[in-house]
Amino acid sequence: MSATPFAFPIKVLPEDIDFMGHVNNARYLNWVQDAVLAHWRKLAPAEEVASKAWVALKHEITYRKPAFLEDDVIAQTVLEQFQGARAFYLTVIRRGEEVLAEVKSSWCCIDAQTLRPARIDEHLREFFFPEA
Repeated sequence: MSATPFAFPIKVLPEDIDFMGHVNNARYLNWVQDAVLAHWRKLAPAEEVASKAWVALKHEITYRKPAFLEDDVIAQTVLEQFQGARAFYLTVIRRGEEVLAEVKSSWCCIDAQTLRPARIDEHLREFFFPEA
């Protein structure tokens, strides 16, 4: 069961452009991170946002088409599930209807003070999966 998709607008900056004239592949992973963290900050209660942090464990990215300076780009991310201290996201980066990249990623929730893995409490399910 997936949560409602979260749209994160992206501004392509001159420093995103590589020697081939399009967005550098590594930049897409920054966009995914920005989208996932924005999703967490928007939906999680303030006390959870303040006490937890996230680290990426794995990204599996499929590049479809390049992005260019001045493109209107959206990262649409969806939390597919969470279990223990891990969260699993699918992020699709688009320019209009065109899919530029698809990214499956897994993340570990950590305690912001101890930097140790922190279980994602079940009470958070209602914030991310409201229809469950």
